Amino acid sequence: MGVAGRVANGFVPRRRPVDMAPETFDIGGDLTVNRMGFGAMRLCGPGIIGPPESEAGAREVVRRAVELGVDFVDTADSYGPGVSERLLGEALELEGEDSDVVVATKAGLLRNADGDWLPHGDPDYIRNQVLACRDRLGVETIDLYQYHRPDPDTPFEDAVATFAELKDDGFVRHVGLSNVSVEQLEAARDVVEVATVQNRYNVADRDSEAVLEACEEYGIGFVPWYPLAAGDLGDIGEELDAVAATHDATRRQVALAWLLERSDVTLPIPGTSSVEHLEENVAAAALELTGEDLARFD
Repeated sequence: MGVAGRVANGFVPRRRPVDMAPETFDIGGDLTVNRMGFGAMRLCGPGIIGPPESEAGAREVVRRAVELGVDFVDTADSYGPGVSERLLGEALELEGEDSDVVVATKAGLLRNADGDWLPHGDPDYIRNQVLACRDRLGVETIDLYQYHRPDPDTPFEDAVATFAELKDDGFVRHVGLSNVSVEQLEAARDVVEVATVQNRYNVADRDSEAVLEACEEYGIGFVPWYPLAAGDLGDIGEELDAVAATHDATRRQVALAWLLERSDVTLPIPGTSSVEHLEENVAAAALELTGEDLARFD
């Protein structure tokens, strides 16, 4: 039986405790989460605009993720906009029995009816959005609030200082960044303690390698978005398939397992609107890649 089959039957084998990457990471030093998370962008409608065809189905995906041991969920105010946060709040009842689930959200991007992503880091907007995010998620304090993307029309340090103020005021517990360079990370660390960085990164796209290395140096969580490149992993796909064949796994599972092995600070957040794909993704945490496997991707 393959890795995906074992999870679908309700059994999630644990990773080896010795000589393998750790199973968990402490976000900000005090929020311990399993390193295979869930990205909630795909809970929305087509183009990440509006509600999904079945809101009940979207909530089912979220609840199944928690059943499988996922306790780190990533979203943003711009997903929907507002739809993903609302559905998570409804599905998780974060102030209730599932309060151990850590939800990270983001602010700093606007959407329009054409589906454009428009950077907007104005401090007053960020202060307004944190109130809306708290309401949709149903929480008093947001676990991890991330600056979604630097805005060329807003001084970077001013936007980050706003997130720092929200932390000081108790609206958020930890501050994260997204889509930043090493230089921007360094500038932000002069303003606030940075708990995570979320950049585009996967086995076929390593442009943020320097940022990942900086996160390793500082003990900052690195959240690779687009971890599966929407299934388009280019020329490296043949190598993924070869490794997958030796483990009775899938290409997607190998790509996720590689991210977990790449660094102890990586927190992959594969997203899906399908329970089947969710189970396949979570099962990747049990995949034990060998040194020979990993060498194929060097």
